[in-house]
Amino acid sequence: MSSGETSVRSPITAVIVGAGHRSLLYASYAKRHPDQLRIVGVVDPDPVRRRHTADLYRLREDQCWETVEQLVSRPRLADAAINGTMDALHVRTSLPLLEHGYDLLLEKPIGVSEEEVLQLQQAARRYGRTVLICHVLRYAPFYAEIRRRVADGEIGDILHMQTEENVSYHHMAMAFVRGKWNSVEKCKSPMLMAKCCHDLDILAWMKSGVAPVAVSSMGKLTYFRPERAPEGAGTRCLVDCRIERECVYSARKNYVEQGLWRDYVWQSLEAVTMNPGVGQMLESLRFENNPYGRCVWRCDNDVVDHQTVIVEFADGSTAAHSMVGGTAKPCRTIHLIGTRGEIVGTMEDGFFFVRRPDARAGHVYHEEKVTVDVSDDMHGGGDLRLVEDFVRVLRGESPSLSTTSLDDSIYGHLIGFTAEKARLERSVLPVPRLA
Repeated sequence: MSSGETSVRSPITAVIVGAGHRSLLYASYAKRHPDQLRIVGVVDPDPVRRRHTADLYRLREDQCWETVEQLVSRPRLADAAINGTMDALHVRTSLPLLEHGYDLLLEKPIGVSEEEVLQLQQAARRYGRTVLICHVLRYAPFYAEIRRRVADGEIGDILHMQTEENVSYHHMAMAFVRGKWNSVEKCKSPMLMAKCCHDLDILAWMKSGVAPVAVSSMGKLTYFRPERAPEGAGTRCLVDCRIERECVYSARKNYVEQGLWRDYVWQSLEAVTMNPGVGQMLESLRFENNPYGRCVWRCDNDVVDHQTVIVEFADGSTAAHSMVGGTAKPCRTIHLIGTRGEIVGTMEDGFFFVRRPDARAGHVYHEEKVTVDVSDDMHGGGDLRLVEDFVRVLRGESPSLSTTSLDDSIYGHLIGFTAEKARLERSVLPVPRLA
């Protein structure tokens, strides 16, 4: 190539597997950067979602399939697959994709058991495939900058980490009381893994290279129970509830008036329209086939609404993570205490503090306020930065500090699986070691 020529690289091609909210969000990177990523197929058993995705990316009928088995029955169509299926389907759908030569961008959690996670790890090694897990918090500027400063030794060796995830009342009600993740039997994942897989990964990432060795955990389903229903509460918000107008969990307030969580709440209407009107939405919430119209104190939920995890690492350092559902403000907090200083902040605030001891007369400590870019999404702007890194990795370019290989993502999962066992057994358990 002469010095005057410019190298033009073809975009990475990808197939969407499971055309739900998360997959379509990741795939939207192709809309913004068509020179880097191109969507060339979709797999989903729902004909409405297949058609919607086909329209978004101008896919032909022969680029749409109901099952992964149909996709892999033909020659490999793309470089990669974006797998955003439900938790219990992650490994089952990923194994044939890996065998058929697809690299994977896989939504978290990797799987719903320790055995599944290790099975996927072995398959990725066997077939030599790249599997990048969607731990998007690593890519949020807030956490990425904290990790950089930890890696640079600014607070010395970490002695203790304290993190929180405060799940808002409307998010808790939608996902973990009324919705898809409200039951371990249905979802196959406890709430800790379904919601806090990101946060446990952050703990493991901040201690990268130091294995977790022991875990304990406590937590229960305490508030969203029938016996806690206020006087006047019914079974469905718009059918028999006398306090619906003043209840913060009102389905009308959250899903119709506020327009929250529409990608989930109106799924039962997708066969009719992708953009239901107010009348259609209210009618849907009145009927039994829409679970999001139910009273939050009278659902079939069995997952915890608060839980705390305590972790010991191989170097003697410790960590504690708390998940609390039903808070007024949704936010994630972090406090790292090291041998030379500490870092503390709340992601949604868009800044954190680096503090160091200061023994000069008239001082106790000094601090630096670090402001970071925070976009208006629940993952602090990490979603599309994750996809950007995935494209870079597949192109053979240098990954960022945030890049999470499959092997690197497993310790956070092992903390979670062990924590749930420890909660149920009310014990302290060892964390399995990776081979």
